[in-house]
Amino acid sequence: MRSNLIFYIGLILVSIIWGVNFGVSRWAMDVFTAEVFVLLRFGLALPFLFIILKITEGDIKVEKKDLLRLAIIGFVGVTILELLVMYAIKFTTLANASLLNVAPWPIFVALFAPLFTPEKMTKRIVIGGFVALVGVSLIILGGKDGFDLGSEYMLGNLLALSISLIGALFNLACMPLMNKYSPMRVTTWYILFGSLFLIPFTLGGWESIQWTELSAITWGAIGYNVILCTVAAFVIWNLSMKHVGATKANFFRYFVPASAAAAGVLFFNETISVAQIVGGVIIIMGLVWIASERKVISSRFENEKAS
Repeated sequence: MRSNLIFYIGLILVSIIWGVNFGVSRWAMDVFTAEVFVLLRFGLALPFLFIILKITEGDIKVEKKDLLRLAIIGFVGVTILELLVMYAIKFTTLANASLLNVAPWPIFVALFAPLFTPEKMTKRIVIGGFVALVGVSLIILGGKDGFDLGSEYMLGNLLALSISLIGALFNLACMPLMNKYSPMRVTTWYILFGSLFLIPFTLGGWESIQWTELSAITWGAIGYNVILCTVAAFVIWNLSMKHVGATKANFFRYFVPASAAAAGVLFFNETISVAQIVGGVIIIMGLVWIASERKVISSRFENEKAS
């Protein structure tokens, strides 16, 4: 764990940034449609990403044969995933969306990881993941809304669950490319394609925006999403995921609802329950248990490497 400590800290930091954004984004969603705001977030991040890539690596190129793969990853991981998040929240409760989106995501990664990476499911990961799952469930269910399985929320619940599956496959699909290119390069290119595919969904959403009347809070929300939630978070997450493994890394997503609950208390005077506090402690226990294990390589990939 000690050799990868900086990467685990990076995962926690990113999860906190994404969790706080549930509160920050509320200020911008009063002004922009969800589609426009998502495009602003990723589109405005692109110049920063390409400039950083050029400065740090000297060039920005990828091989032509990888462009289609990057385009598919960008379409699925940025365009489709972000739109699904928007509609899941629209058709179900926030508690339902949070639980069905966040909780199964790392589990799907763990199940499908052997198909994409040389990672192996271990007893420590299973136990630590289950403990962390109990913690995140306490945080979400301990909120004022609770969990509702009513039929009127079925569509939204299914969309939220699909986010977990699609998001997990998206994360795993990035891993082979990050063995060939840097996480920075992979991130920059799939965000480029994802942003381009978002453009048609924003048509008709720009006319009502009064740019000269935007408040400092709205501009601050945009800046937070561009600089922290996208440029910094995506690069740090992918770099950390490459070093600690996709399975372990994605269990750190369980910090997101904990951070979101804390943001609600800080920014919107929401209350936090004892169950949520206990859930946060349990999450930390489970993730420390997972992180203390050394990376285990699947024998299938070991044999392929040896041959």
